Amino acid sequence: MTTTGRTRPAGRRITLLAAGALASAALIAGCGSSGGSSSSTMHTGSQTQATLMTTQNGTLGTLVTDGQGFTLYRFDMDTNNPSTTHCTGSCATLWPPELTTGSGAPALKGIDSKLVSTVTRPDGTHQVTLNGWPLYRYAPDTKPGQTNGQGIDGTWFASTPTGDKAMAGAAPSMPSGGGY
Repeated sequence: MTTTGRTRPAGRRITLLAAGALASAALIAGCGSSGGSSSSTMHTGSQTQATLMTTQNGTLGTLVTDGQGFTLYRFDMDTNNPSTTHCTGSCATLWPPELTTGSGAPALKGIDSKLVSTVTRPDGTHQVTLNGWPLYRYAPDTKPGQTNGQGIDGTWFASTPTGDKAMAGAAPSMPSGGGY
């Protein structure tokens, strides 16, 4: 069979599509596993005192962001009691953990301080938790306020100020102590 520069045999096209699908599946699978190296660089800037604050999202209600306004997410494969992080290695490259120094509590704006703590990651860094849930950024969120990670794989959700999963159409949530 002779091909021109403009067309490819169907078999080659299928092979290329299959290879792309496998590469995508491998990346996504890495986010659900605890395997892999935990020595990769993980950051939300650098490991300094974290800031957690709230913002209003028209679809998801009140969300938690970092000090730069980037949405913070929780991962359903983690646990909150006790706090345990399972996103390491290549997962933590796509979902960088929200880190803080071990010496200072995160600065808070609109979040109950009783709900905020840290968990020590396998690499020794300290990840911020909200109601026990470790918090992460989503690397493809390139601008403050984006929520591109919401609902990915049915396990990643933007965090509310109480550490719950943000859900579309949810009523705005108020931090503890808030009233009408």
